[in-house]
Amino acid sequence: MKKIGLFAVVICAITAICSFKSGMNEQDWLLWTNKCLMQAYNPVPDTKLKKFEFTVTSDSFIRLRKTYAKGKEEYYSFNLHQLNDIDYFGSTVAGTLQLKTVADDIIVQTRNDRKGDVDSMTTVLNVPVRNMEPERLDSLREAFNFFKGKGL
Repeated sequence: MKKIGLFAVVICAITAICSFKSGMNEQDWLLWTNKCLMQAYNPVPDTKLKKFEFTVTSDSFIRLRKTYAKGKEEYYSFNLHQLNDIDYFGSTVAGTLQLKTVADDIIVQTRNDRKGDVDSMTTVLNVPVRNMEPERLDSLREAFNFFKGKGL
């Protein structure tokens, strides 16, 4: 009986130890980051915005696509390896997440604009956000650092 009891205790202990993750893996970071950005993005300042897509890809790219009511599209993209700094201006209710790169590494494209299609580069991407608690901002910074360091 003692051997069976000891064996059951060992099995329970091994099961408990193996059920905990040691940390977040790449897929966990990817899912969390995309969910965070989609929930935090604040389209209110763009009154004519019809649709937006904000994603971080597995190859460490941030992509933001905005589509407006009259068909105009704005597209922003950069590799997180080029990310230099993250700033936040505002309150926990609403503010601006400022993503800065080392140089003009952020691709900016406009399509279907009455002023013409424009392709350019910039150093700063200002993202209007809402409900950005300090803990969420810190976790987002940690996720960006994970993808920035990936593959180096």
